[in-house]
Amino acid sequence: MDREYIKAKLANLPDEPGSYQMKDKNGEIIYVGKAKNLHNRVNQYFTGDHDFKTTKMVSNIEDFDFIVTASEKEALVLEINLIKKYRPKYNIQFIDDSSYPYIKLTREQYPRLMIARDMKKDRKARYFGPFPDATAARMTLKLLQGLYPFRRCTRMQDKLCLYYHMNQCLGPCVYELPQGTYEEMADRVTRFMNGDTREIENDLKQKMAAASENLEFEKAMEYRDMLESIHKVVADRQNIEKDNRGSRDVFAWYADRGYMAITGFLVRNGVILNKEFRLRPLYGDPEDAFSSFLADYYQEHPAARELVLPRNCDFENLSAILDMPVFQPQRGYKQRLVDMCVENAKKQLELKFQTVERQNTITEQAVEELSKLAGREMRRVELFDNSHISGAFTVASCVVYEDGVPDKKNYRLYKLHTGNSDVDSMKEVVYRRYFRLLSDGGRFPDGILVDGGRTQIEAAKEILDSLGLSETIKIMGLVKDDHHNTNALMDTNFQTFDIDKNSGLFFLLTRMQDEVHRTAISYHRKLRSKAQTKSILDEIEGIGPKRKKLLLKEFGSFSKLKEASEEEIANVVPKEAARNVYRALHEDEKNDVSE
Repeated sequence: MDREYIKAKLANLPDEPGSYQMKDKNGEIIYVGKAKNLHNRVNQYFTGDHDFKTTKMVSNIEDFDFIVTASEKEALVLEINLIKKYRPKYNIQFIDDSSYPYIKLTREQYPRLMIARDMKKDRKARYFGPFPDATAARMTLKLLQGLYPFRRCTRMQDKLCLYYHMNQCLGPCVYELPQGTYEEMADRVTRFMNGDTREIENDLKQKMAAASENLEFEKAMEYRDMLESIHKVVADRQNIEKDNRGSRDVFAWYADRGYMAITGFLVRNGVILNKEFRLRPLYGDPEDAFSSFLADYYQEHPAARELVLPRNCDFENLSAILDMPVFQPQRGYKQRLVDMCVENAKKQLELKFQTVERQNTITEQAVEELSKLAGREMRRVELFDNSHISGAFTVASCVVYEDGVPDKKNYRLYKLHTGNSDVDSMKEVVYRRYFRLLSDGGRFPDGILVDGGRTQIEAAKEILDSLGLSETIKIMGLVKDDHHNTNALMDTNFQTFDIDKNSGLFFLLTRMQDEVHRTAISYHRKLRSKAQTKSILDEIEGIGPKRKKLLLKEFGSFSKLKEASEEEIANVVPKEAARNVYRALHEDEKNDVSE
């Protein structure tokens, strides 16, 4: 860090709201923040004492940029957009791409019930949930489909399907239904999902009793199973108040010793349907981090009727951005919900703090030990592995680790052309990887680890020498013992360094090896599987992907297609193409007869 340059830049920061972007030595944005006053906020990072986590981040800052905005509200919006765009390593802890399952009731002429996670694709549909996991959603959907026979097929058919004969569909494809049939069922589903199950339970009890009197014991057991399913679905919902006091999301946080825990309850009609939890390192002001988390969270999740947050914090800008009423209670029922969130966050932080800190410390120590053995910084490391069967489907993978953590967005997969020689494969993949980085002006690693000893090191070094990168990238080899377990590292001078099998470095290297091997094997299997599914239809003139799909859809399988006559095939594809298909499928039979 050029301290004089940073100091001069800090002095000229404006006393206005805006967003700031911290950059590392490679010019990559590693942290994005917002501020009411850019001058005061950014200067805080470079003055005074900080906890270990913030100190570590600041040590990686080589430069910073800033964008002045008209208001703090605009600064928050800009911060979220920049985080989404650049995914900085020190902001990524609060970005979550998970989405919760909902039960979706479509608003088609003949509606369908299904599980959905993306509520933005069909805003006209009605959604129930969220559910804590897919299992709970599937159980509820199965129950609802048994109770209410909505349409099951994706596209309307011209004949009755199996679901109709199982009494799980009304058959709108063939029969005209009384007006209001589906509207009444939709209303019952809504009441059921809102907790009103009394009517359907009484109905099922009557049907079960009637079936028993008529000696229809199997049908009676079906009704009994439905009743038990209703009780289980209802029991799985956790009541927090006996009176149904509306629907709201409640979030709070607890920060301590450089970490922050965020807990949220998704409350619907006085029932906790789900609980959110995040525990990650904290690099800035907890209130700012909390606001950023919520702004990002509601870009991917549906808004609540009301958002309940802790008092003594200013969330006016957040309310305007989310277009959602924010309530900060001081007493009563809602305050008890906030207190529950804070207490949960505190307990979770205490329970997990030691484990998280220990894991981070072990990883940091392992990276430092690797750097010490290499004689230079080894914070960004790349590993290579290849996979093949007798030279067929030869592939290679490159995995990237940054500070001991996998950087999956920079993984790369390669189809190789050098046969089954491991040395040639190493040369090809190393050349292709770093020639591309040279051409694109990409970021080079501090070092690469090759899976092998002297031979593999020489192969990688030969390529790096030809590209002029030997001084830029450090090469080390993973040396294995007689049991094929890594027990040492070797440098380009072929000097070996034993690794303590109880050390953090040993476990880090083991994880790296497992990851690069898993990635290569997965890619190899994918290509091999794809090749195996290629059928004779791909070789027939006049049969492309669309016609192949039509044939398999019509006849159901390759064997059924082979049993079909030429006339039957011609009902699906043109006559000339049908003739080619029939001849190709029966060519072997003709050969057998002639012999």
